[in-house]
Amino acid sequence: MIGNVAQKTGLSMASPHPGQRTRSILRYGDQLAGRSRHLEALHVMESPDGRILPRYRWADPHGKPVYRIGVFAGIHGDEQSGVVAAVQLLHRLAAEPALGRFLELFVYPVCNPWGFDATRREGESGQDLNRLFWQEEREILLLEQELRAKRFDGIIALHTDDTSEGIYGYVNGSTLTRHLLEPSLHAASSILPRDNRPEIDSHPAEASIITGGFSGILSAPPDQHPKPFEIVFETPHLAPFGLQVEAHLVAMTEILRLFPQISSHGMDI
Repeated sequence: MIGNVAQKTGLSMASPHPGQRTRSILRYGDQLAGRSRHLEALHVMESPDGRILPRYRWADPHGKPVYRIGVFAGIHGDEQSGVVAAVQLLHRLAAEPALGRFLELFVYPVCNPWGFDATRREGESGQDLNRLFWQEEREILLLEQELRAKRFDGIIALHTDDTSEGIYGYVNGSTLTRHLLEPSLHAASSILPRDNRPEIDSHPAEASIITGGFSGILSAPPDQHPKPFEIVFETPHLAPFGLQVEAHLVAMTEILRLFPQISSHGMDI
């Protein structure tokens, strides 16, 4: 169950197989999928004995989904609250299908299984995987293949920041992104305060929002058009773990609620 993600792992440096922490996430997610007609466990395998990328698909049971959104967590292996929040999102969708109206969701709760099992930020290569996208790095090849194949209408990446004083986010991609992030920050501020500093994570910020950010982060393929909305939502690493998880969850559900409304009205933002 979820409580097991805090246990130590015996994963060796050379093993491509998931360790104890990743297996606990898979076990919990797979149990949810086994109980829901609308949630599937569709894990991606590099090869029969190769790397695994945990993946779950949820589709609106009321009809054919209109929009496809990807939720990504755990690209930094030591940022655990996003991992737990991603799985809790699956639990909430199974219990309250209306939260995902018009949506097809692909949830990747552990994007860096090696780092998650080793409680390390970096991947097995020793590199920060969230600076290497679209640079032909083998360790993120499965993620890049998913981003190309799915051509998401929206991308949500969950992170924590050990230097932040509150919640904040990055916006990229579609012009409507800011109009999704601001309400999600407002909703999540009922759980944790916003980081209102004019500079956050070495970037200029306005009202807890950074435009742009680091190069090489998890994102849509450079040649994808139209661009999806791309939101990176950050919680303060030093905040109580349960509050981090809840803030992630509140922010995600607000984004998922608003996106179909904004898109269906054809807002000229």
